[in-house]
Amino acid sequence: MRSFFGRFKFLGIVLLLLSAVIIYLFYNALKPKKLLPVYSPAMVNSELVPEEIQHIRKYHTIADFSLTNQNGKTITEADYRDKIYIADFFFTTCPTICPIMTKNMADIQAQIMDDPNVLLLSHTVTPQIDSVAQLKKYALEKGVNDAKWNLVTGDKKVIYELARKSYLAVKTDGDGGPFDMIHTENFILVDKEKRIRGFYDGTKKDAIEELLEDLALLKASYLE
Repeated sequence: MRSFFGRFKFLGIVLLLLSAVIIYLFYNALKPKKLLPVYSPAMVNSELVPEEIQHIRKYHTIADFSLTNQNGKTITEADYRDKIYIADFFFTTCPTICPIMTKNMADIQAQIMDDPNVLLLSHTVTPQIDSVAQLKKYALEKGVNDAKWNLVTGDKKVIYELARKSYLAVKTDGDGGPFDMIHTENFILVDKEKRIRGFYDGTKKDAIEELLEDLALLKASYLE
């Protein structure tokens, strides 16, 4: 009799484990899959979007550009063609949020080092100070890998227009003139079609973790 109940107990445990596995599989099958939005100006806080493009609801992409990196090389949208990339805006003499952002971007660089499909792009917002030589010095200090991460300088008006009208990353007041200054903690995730897929606080570790999770989702979407 004891042997019979012992076998019954074993069967009950097996059935319980099997039920748990089935429930887990059903849960994952029915759980909504996270989809990354494709951001357009109409979806973003109007303070971050110039009035003339606030009506755009789709087909927003990053504009073509031509800037100079830490090695004096001209960097254009062609260098990022068919790549996913993460962009931000910084300046080398910033004493507040930029060192934190650069450290977090360096951590992302370590995560994507062996992935040929993902790159990084940091734009200086003080191009009058951040010459090629200054960017190179900063790149060496911060562990920038030239094959993965471009620090770019160029015409201030061009960079500021990219920040405001393409990346939708900063408040719209200002014209890129001598007294205009932008300062944003945003990291922007851009897909292979030059579309914005996410905004993240580059000073916060939890936001960086979210960015990496979204990056994995974005990469997987190109394999489907």
